[in-house]
Amino acid sequence: MSADVRRSPRRPDPAIDALVGLRIAARRQALGWSQAVLAERLGISFQQVQKYETGVNRVSASRLHQIALVLGASVGDFFPDGAEPSPPLQPRLMETPEGRRLAAVFPSIPSVAVRRALAQIAEALVPH
Repeated sequence: MSADVRRSPRRPDPAIDALVGLRIAARRQALGWSQAVLAERLGISFQQVQKYETGVNRVSASRLHQIALVLGASVGDFFPDGAEPSPPLQPRLMETPEGRRLAAVFPSIPSVAVRRALAQIAEALVPH
């Protein structure tokens, strides 16, 4: 039995926390806002926004509601569409703004062939 199947219903899901942070970052970037702009509108530090977006800190329900209002989104926009949580995001991908941008848009690429080609290009660029 996998660890995911045995997960206690009382325990938070880090994959969902990371996905919520990723979607907050994607929405903020789509608006052309810096983390500092979002932080100012929320009345918190930009470091706290960074922690939310990277999944280091979990976003409370009331804070997520506030974020959704400020970003002009619904709270549901920050969660997966299906009942199953998304697979865990690669933590190293989430360490950079470019990685978060790539993770945000990659699933939206309609062509499987293009997604595969992009993955092959990324792999080819890694020094061995």
